[in-house]
Amino acid sequence: MIEVEGLTKSYRKAGASIEVLRGVSFRVAPGEYAAIMGSSGSGKSTLMNILGFLDHPDGGVYRFEGEDLSGADDDRLSAVRNGRIGFVFQQSHLLDRADALQNVTLPLLYAEGDVGDVEARGRAALEAVALGHRIHHLPGELSGGEQQRVAAARALINDPAVILADEPTGNLDSRSGREVLDLFAALHRSGRTIVMITHDRAVAEEADRILTLADGRILAPPP
Repeated sequence: MIEVEGLTKSYRKAGASIEVLRGVSFRVAPGEYAAIMGSSGSGKSTLMNILGFLDHPDGGVYRFEGEDLSGADDDRLSAVRNGRIGFVFQQSHLLDRADALQNVTLPLLYAEGDVGDVEARGRAALEAVALGHRIHHLPGELSGGEQQRVAAARALINDPAVILADEPTGNLDSRSGREVLDLFAALHRSGRTIVMITHDRAVAEEADRILTLADGRILAPPP
């Protein structure tokens, strides 16, 4: 599903070049649940942005579903990002004045081609995250865990090949965080490919495999 080889990325700050990723290589198989764990400053957010085609690497190869997209233009990357990747961020990024159904179906406004019955697809996505009874509730009427589940439903609406989750429990209390992790476990059991970025060892251990990122490099697993 995902294969990266020797990814590098640098930024310029105050006239100096700062290396953020230094030859990152790993693979994620279809249906795998992988966690990329690292502390603040390890490069995990930059890596997340590259995996989601929100940023470009300086060097290396990125193959997504077998296609080398390292040098693809923005139009191609946008099409893959919108059609094949679902995002769940630390903040749910829901529209305050839109109900759960409207928030979930928002990506369909930007989808190409015939999207079918928008409301039916939105209801099905909310049912998949056990929120079929909350479709007309505004974000302010939902708990933190429910808001993140709406965000997950929004990520599922286009039937993505992979879900990228960036610190999805970072702003939640322990109970709400448990709800979200249980949801990801259920999505994984249904066959979804999930890559989760986290700084929390306990959260990372929910995944099948942990990749540890430190100083811009993936550390070798312990023997």
